[in-house]
Amino acid sequence: MDRWKGRVALVTGASVGIGAAIAKSLARHGMKVVGCARNVEQIEKLSSECVSSGFSGNLIPYKCDLSVEDDVLSMFSWIKVHHQGVDVCINNAGLALPEPLLSGKISGWKTMIDVNVIALSVCTREAYQSMKERNIDDGHIININSMSGHRVVNSADSHFYTASKYAVTALTEGLRQELREAKTHIRATCISPGLVETEFAYRLYNENPEKASAAYKSIKCLQAEDIANAVVYVLSAPPHVQIGDIQMRPVEQLA
Repeated sequence: MDRWKGRVALVTGASVGIGAAIAKSLARHGMKVVGCARNVEQIEKLSSECVSSGFSGNLIPYKCDLSVEDDVLSMFSWIKVHHQGVDVCINNAGLALPEPLLSGKISGWKTMIDVNVIALSVCTREAYQSMKERNIDDGHIININSMSGHRVVNSADSHFYTASKYAVTALTEGLRQELREAKTHIRATCISPGLVETEFAYRLYNENPEKASAAYKSIKCLQAEDIANAVVYVLSAPPHVQIGDIQMRPVEQLA
């Protein structure tokens, strides 16, 4: 990770869970981390923790609604003015809503597409343009995907979410191909975790927290730090190594 010290990483959805763990880990390894979310108060607390822990890097909170393109464009403009640009983009923000295919609300479907697919694509585009205009040829774009981007489980509440994650799988491979055609050495990687013990299921089942709790108690889940470690592994790979997709799940998870 030495080559990344002092360089700029953007982590979306950095206020809690996987995003928070990734942001702290990259700051620990000496990066300037811009952590964005709608709730920056949590990121401000994380930033203070990074300082008190003596990390060689730092975490900079930025308030952004990723579902609003102008907010995203303003964020990248702010990063350009204050930190030159983005060298690493971690597209972590994502959500699932219990909206089945046969009875779901279109508002929920649109929200999942806006955050899980469109926002990811806008951040990817802007990160690449930031790298290109500064002649950064070793940047990295990492999409935090899901095992749901590789298989369909028999759960009506998650089917539309699964479709959005299949899109992330396709977008990451498409991005890799476009980067090759552009004759750049910028890399694209997917990390696809299974069940991770975060706030994710509690948001999915916000009207039935017992269901979320039962899911996390059923097996020994992955922890957010496990995903952060995977990000560090990907970034630590030699520049000639392209890691396409890391699929990781708890040992006890069946599907």
